[in-house]
Amino acid sequence: MGKYFGTDGFRGEANVGLTVDHAFKIGRYIGAHFGKEGNKCRVVIGKDTRRSSYMYEAALTAGLTASGADVYLLHVTTTPSVSYITRVDDFDCGIMISASHNPYFDNGIKLINSAGEKMEEEVLTQIERYIDGEIGELDYAYRADIGRIVDYSAGRNRYIGYLISLATHSYKGMKVGLDCANGSTSMIAKSVFDALGADTYVINNTPNGLNINLNCGSTHIEQLQRLVVGNGLDVGFAFDGDADRCLAVDETGRLIDGDIIMYIYGRHMHERGKLEGTKVVTTVMSNIGLYKALEEAGIGFEVTDVGDKYVWENMRRTGNRIGGEQSGHIIFAKYATTGDGVLTAIKLMQAMLDRKLPLSKLAEPVKIYPQVLRNVKVADKNAALSDLDVREAEHRAKETLGNDGRVLLRASGTEPLVRVMAEAPTEEQCNEAIDLIVEAMEKKGYTENG
Repeated sequence: MGKYFGTDGFRGEANVGLTVDHAFKIGRYIGAHFGKEGNKCRVVIGKDTRRSSYMYEAALTAGLTASGADVYLLHVTTTPSVSYITRVDDFDCGIMISASHNPYFDNGIKLINSAGEKMEEEVLTQIERYIDGEIGELDYAYRADIGRIVDYSAGRNRYIGYLISLATHSYKGMKVGLDCANGSTSMIAKSVFDALGADTYVINNTPNGLNINLNCGSTHIEQLQRLVVGNGLDVGFAFDGDADRCLAVDETGRLIDGDIIMYIYGRHMHERGKLEGTKVVTTVMSNIGLYKALEEAGIGFEVTDVGDKYVWENMRRTGNRIGGEQSGHIIFAKYATTGDGVLTAIKLMQAMLDRKLPLSKLAEPVKIYPQVLRNVKVADKNAALSDLDVREAEHRAKETLGNDGRVLLRASGTEPLVRVMAEAPTEEQCNEAIDLIVEAMEKKGYTENG
């Protein structure tokens, strides 16, 4: 990760960690970088519903056109739609303005390359150098070379059409709940499910710039659970602010998280011969219950670092066809290069309708183990993680759990924390395993109170 750009773009509180000046400079550099050697740079921009998203759209557009780039505006849309349109319409770059599941006062800028993937690190590094004044000032465009702005809402509509085309069944007779998180899917999800014939029940689709993700969406699943159970719905889907993730609720009100979604559709692909020797790609935070269920079904898996960026890198390198995160970022490599919440919902509907089974039955083989995560504040993350006594305590904790659990230590990427996670048949066993490791850190003086 760089100084400004993390695994999911440049993110911070609006006009505090991420300012209008940052956005303007990002636009200036992107326009100049992709406008070299006589190329007329073309950039497509989408945004979520945060109040500050309009401000950043204006700043990015000013920087881009000042460097000679033509800017195409999708307006309020989803991150996967920007990825899709960038790829299929041959744009040099796509930009999504969103802080995903964060509260409204945060925002972010995600850069997407011409293949619809996250921007290459070398480009991000150069942008950071330009922001910090380590690169000389860039030339402005003049006269006819100044960029233009194009309303490209038709691109968003074409993406909606693409999603509808991927459905293999009519949803007539299906009662479906949608929680749009007062975010990007407020403009898209209902249109898709209505077009496919579903009887849709929609909540949190009245964004006002301040209510995105506010006690709703994939990070607050309770509203959707009440909607599904209270109205006798067949299934419910909850999205985050920019719709690159989806969690589901079955007809009984049970949460179907990203791990269970990967199992359901991975098994569906496997039984139809669509995996063809490939594996399900997970991250280190996936639940041990997922791995046990995949093994029982005869399905292989791979494990990456946390972040859908790393999941996609594995899929691109190995040819694996499905992967994702517990949080609901699910990537279907045949159709997209990034997590897509609405696409995930369509694929779950396909599995239900193909097999003529309710979601609860499809999820039944996955027994999710209790998972406890403890954040331990330390003075030196690297020293704590490499300490021999701490590693010995980790080894003893793993031995205690055996094959019925696991332990994971990792450093926070942004805070002075070591995250200690344990999974086991009971929460008590999880806490006992974590206690062994934390006590070792305390004895060696790494913790704040050590």
